[in-house]
Amino acid sequence: MPTPIPHRKIRLALIGCGRIAANHFGAIAKHADDLELVAVCDTNPGVLKQYADTHGVPGYSHLPELLTTVQPDLVALCTPSGLHPEQTICAARHGVHVMTEKPMATRWQDGVRMVKACDEAGVHLFVVKQNRRNATLQLLKRAVEEKRFGRIHLVHLHVFWTRPQSYYDQARWRGTWEFDGGAFMNQASHYVDLLDWLIGPVDKVQAMVSTTRDIEVEDTGVLNVRWRSGALGSMSVTMLTYPKNLEGSITILGEKGSVRVGGVAVNDIQLWDFAEPRDYDEQVKAANYETTSVYGFGHPLYYRNVIDSLRGTAEPETDGREGLKSLELLIAAYLSARDGRTVSLPLEY
Repeated sequence: MPTPIPHRKIRLALIGCGRIAANHFGAIAKHADDLELVAVCDTNPGVLKQYADTHGVPGYSHLPELLTTVQPDLVALCTPSGLHPEQTICAARHGVHVMTEKPMATRWQDGVRMVKACDEAGVHLFVVKQNRRNATLQLLKRAVEEKRFGRIHLVHLHVFWTRPQSYYDQARWRGTWEFDGGAFMNQASHYVDLLDWLIGPVDKVQAMVSTTRDIEVEDTGVLNVRWRSGALGSMSVTMLTYPKNLEGSITILGEKGSVRVGGVAVNDIQLWDFAEPRDYDEQVKAANYETTSVYGFGHPLYYRNVIDSLRGTAEPETDGREGLKSLELLIAAYLSARDGRTVSLPLEY
């Protein structure tokens, strides 16, 4: 077990100052009593200087130099997904805990290597799944765990968002297999995560994908799922919705309950109907929230669990092995789409 950090601020370095970094800077600020930002890292000199000056911390263009010089307790990886494995392994070898954005890797074996490296170094590996902390999904998770649906028959997920060509043109790594992944792996990965986290172990998947934008990966895809419980489901994802993000939703239909959580990012419980009522059913309306951001507001809540885990007072909610579950589903979907076949899980024994 990693040694706890009980009586001082946790020294954190943020790696990669791109699109998602703002959510991390905001979460760090909210936990200022427990966290101290000690450095930032980015390969773009202008961006690096901007964030280093803004936060009053040193900036580094090379991760090994940062790790050796600053000696943080924890790094938060906000870099392109394909860089996460080597950066995680590098940090682990320096005895530094790792928190990585989704997906943890773009290849299955890279994800496995990350988990093994952190195990061998005795450090934590956290994989950010902030949507799990959304109030709407917390209620839905509770209903599933209490078996209020009875037998779950059918599950549907929709992710109808928009990413114009200009989005992919922002950086050369966007829309590539090696560094980014497509609509399933990047934009909709938090929804892929719900397949296992909410419903349970997956038995088989079938997928088809297509590409319209000028990119390597898919911008549209459909996925059929069979769970080990016998439940069936599907997922439809596109980044081609006109003219703006339309919907991120999940519908669960069971023998004793039906629920639909919709909105632009599963932020609006639109149907909550169970045969047997519970006292917390009254919390449904209060759980709904307005958002224009597909990221939601879960990063500060996710950081709370990371802090408590490093203090030794909690267990990680989404560690490396938990991150591997959704990565395994993603890889299975891509194998199915590539080969035109049904793929069974687990990928390896």
